[in-house]
Amino acid sequence: MWNPDAYLAFADHRGRPFYDLITRVAAEAPRRVVDLGCGPGNLTETLAQRWPAAALEAWDSSPEMVAAAKDRGIEAQVGAIEDWEPQPDTDVVITNAALQWVPTHRELLVRWAGQLAPGAWVAFQVPGNFDAPSHRAVRELARREPFVEPLRDMPWRDAGQVDTPTQYAGLLTDAGCAVDAWETTYTHQLSGETPVLDWIAGTALTQVKGRLSEQMWEQYRQAIIPMLAEDYPKRDDGITFFPFRRVFVVAQIAG
Repeated sequence: MWNPDAYLAFADHRGRPFYDLITRVAAEAPRRVVDLGCGPGNLTETLAQRWPAAALEAWDSSPEMVAAAKDRGIEAQVGAIEDWEPQPDTDVVITNAALQWVPTHRELLVRWAGQLAPGAWVAFQVPGNFDAPSHRAVRELARREPFVEPLRDMPWRDAGQVDTPTQYAGLLTDAGCAVDAWETTYTHQLSGETPVLDWIAGTALTQVKGRLSEQMWEQYRQAIIPMLAEDYPKRDDGITFFPFRRVFVVAQIAG
């Protein structure tokens, strides 16, 4: 289960890549704008503000996230990204920090490029930090007792989960798009007693938590705290620097 409150705890930090992404989408008067993986809808709201005349379509696979989006007045619906099909008037497709959860997303991107009308836009960003110390700690701890058995078949995400900007650029250029692709490493300044744990608890650890009992989850939390503190030390002023690499792609369908 996704927890909208946990995800929104770092809304400012998580939102910055979204804004950096959509500023590169040059659509002036799109008829329909789609947000795939809309989460709690806090960023979807800004799409309605930028393109007020467009029909806004929002999807997320989490019922909890969709409920949170609906509370904001967004007509979101529960659905897997893999099942989405563009309507004929779709001019902009945004997917922010979601495609890394979809193993077939490369095939989806090519399919969308063939389905969308000439001039339409596809823009996405995905985390590129799966080999970061935070994620290595998550996997390493899962190999220790007493967590081995409940986490034995966990589908871990690794560096191969997403491509490089160059690889995505090649994929979508071959699919007939004009492509702008890049990467950025944000150095987030976090505060609090366990800031990195709090961050990944809302994303990378959601599946781990779902497989553990409440008592075992608390054991896991306590065990990973010193691991993360070693990799991401807190400064004397209370700030913890958390580098986070992200990959961005903005593609326009040729026509």
